Amino acid sequence: MTTTSPRPGTDRAALRRRLAAELAAARARTRALTHDAFPAGDPDLTRQHSPLMSPLHWDVAHIANMEDFWLVRRGAPDTELVAGVREDVDHLYDAFTNPRAGRPQLPLLDPDEARVYGDRVREQALAHLEAGSFDERRTLADGFLFGMIVQHEQQHVETMLATHQLRAGAPVLRADPPPAAVVPGLAGTEVFHPGAEFLMGTSDDAFALDNEKPAHPVRVGAFWLDAAPVTNAEYARFVDDGGYTRRDLWSAAGWEHITGEGWTAPMTWEHRDGAWHRTSFGVRERIGDVPDQPVLHVSFGEAAAYAAWAGKRLPTEAEWEFAARYDHASGAIRRFPWGDDDPTPERANLDQRHLQPAPVGAYPAGASPLGVHQLIGDVWEWCDSGFEGYPGFEPFPYKEYSEVFFGGDFRILRGSSFGVGTPNARTTFRNWDLPIRRQIFSGFRCARSA
Repeated sequence: MTTTSPRPGTDRAALRRRLAAELAAARARTRALTHDAFPAGDPDLTRQHSPLMSPLHWDVAHIANMEDFWLVRRGAPDTELVAGVREDVDHLYDAFTNPRAGRPQLPLLDPDEARVYGDRVREQALAHLEAGSFDERRTLADGFLFGMIVQHEQQHVETMLATHQLRAGAPVLRADPPPAAVVPGLAGTEVFHPGAEFLMGTSDDAFALDNEKPAHPVRVGAFWLDAAPVTNAEYARFVDDGGYTRRDLWSAAGWEHITGEGWTAPMTWEHRDGAWHRTSFGVRERIGDVPDQPVLHVSFGEAAAYAAWAGKRLPTEAEWEFAARYDHASGAIRRFPWGDDDPTPERANLDQRHLQPAPVGAYPAGASPLGVHQLIGDVWEWCDSGFEGYPGFEPFPYKEYSEVFFGGDFRILRGSSFGVGTPNARTTFRNWDLPIRRQIFSGFRCARSA
């Protein structure tokens, strides 16, 4: 999905077709993780697999309810508001008034009801899309609402994939293995970035979310950035060197958390028969068999401790975006590390295509001009920055998406993971979470000041 704002004269019929295709792709991914993954009546659809996650059938109905609220009721052409499909369930699927831990106790729609609700909503939403002229209302200009709902469903698809990772039992998901590395020797190498001023964020991307706006000048000092994310083999050396027992490497909060939780390695890692193993969607494998894949499921504290052990630090959010977008040869701001063209399977590991990170060096076509690899896809990368609005930030279309999370302990993650849908995989896209979280598909790369 092209995410730049349509120019005057853009073929609106083509835009409608593209948005319809993106809505269909997101729904196909939802069903692949729910009704296609489990037989009818399987309790795994309604079981809460972790208090950090929702039951899968809650996500299915929440996706439908969000689309009902925005596309059915507010997406019709030439009118401000029409009746929703199921306004009676709004209170059950409000994510802000129903914390995840308590959702199983709600009188939720059963899985079949949730699926039917989604089908009915989608039918009306597509009718609005077909009839719409993308009028002058800000929410409908250039199809913003439809693009927002595509992205919302794709975000929940990744969340549901994380639920699958936390689920116990036999594997139910299958995917092709990722491509092999074709650029050897990237792990542990660094790329120098001269300092410069660049425009961070965006002001003209039709489908960018409010926290990505507006574009604003930021000066970045010279720094070194790892050419690739930290790998399993690199992280295993940190673990084996006593990284989880050395208080000097950890922040006070990070140390308190790992000692309180008893963490001694990344989530899903365990030491068996003299070697580290991980479990990936129900499949156990030796870390030694995937040494060059980016390490996965580490918290901000774990990433920062590794960086300290390596004599480095985590990059700031501005440094990360600068590395991903700024072309030092021309001074241009690019949409992606490789240029302005959309992501393809040759450039980035996205869309749950492989269900695991690819080894570093697997996507040379996706590298930046200076030679930084895999900035898009594979793993979300922790940055040493809090979550705040940019100068001139305006909440849109509702403050609960971003503004209510500004401040506090949240830390930024950039770059997307293998579970992210292509429409969400922007270099300006900002993810955030608490620094103790690691059920997300999180990894990192290190930086150091020049």
